[in-house]
Amino acid sequence: MVRSTTKDAQDLIRALWSAYSATPTNLKIIDHYVAFAVFTALIQVVYVALVGTFPFNSFLSGVLSCVGTAVLAVSLRIQLNKENKEFKDIAPERAFADFVLCNVVLHLVIMNFLG
Repeated sequence: MVRSTTKDAQDLIRALWSAYSATPTNLKIIDHYVAFAVFTALIQVVYVALVGTFPFNSFLSGVLSCVGTAVLAVSLRIQLNKENKEFKDIAPERAFADFVLCNVVLHLVIMNFLG
């Protein structure tokens, strides 16, 4: 029973890896950016758990900045994906401009929240 489950898991990982290797490079770069933003948020949460929450506004600003940036990057990835038929009318330049503008607004709000 355990061997079957392990073999199934290995087959699943191989199938996912082979499917992901066909992903275009620009989407892989966005995936790495999202992973970095989430990793940075997790590092901040671990730091606060170990050290304390004295500048709580700073902690919230940092985590919300990372999470917000990751969400906006996922939105950009969805819009740039050629297989997604919902956003086929949106040009890649427009999607990137929306991403940049939303990031500017997000970080203006974050800077205002810092005080």
